Amino acid sequence: MRIADVLQRKGATVATVSPGTTVAELLAGLARHNVGAMVVVDAEGGIAGIVSERDVVRRLNDHGPAVLEGPVADIMTTMVASCTPSDPVDQLSVVMTERRIRHVPVLDDGRLAGIVSIGDVVKIRMEQLEQSQEQLEAYIAQG
Repeated sequence: MRIADVLQRKGATVATVSPGTTVAELLAGLARHNVGAMVVVDAEGGIAGIVSERDVVRRLNDHGPAVLEGPVADIMTTMVASCTPSDPVDQLSVVMTERRIRHVPVLDDGRLAGIVSIGDVVKIRMEQLEQSQEQLEAYIAQG
């Protein structure tokens, strides 16, 4: 299965923020969109970074509540792992596990085309396992 199949099922909508968005505004956006991370896009629409709930919690711990009034640019991850629609889900699963990341933007010809979370990957894998189990049960039942 390819990343394009995942996006087709879940949709390609991506919640984004600009680097100048305050962390407090980011938190409101995460809650509003019911997501755990947002892609940070620059004025030209390119990916400047990614910021997650985990980034906020760590900076709050290190620097206190003043972080909430600062810009997302101060806490975002700038080395962003990405994938393409043609990449296999299994390959992305390995990258997410090895790098301990939960959200990966999808780029199609350099443009943001979606985002895949670890939850999306797990859901796909569970569906594949269920299909395999059903096929094995049908095979066994046939004798």
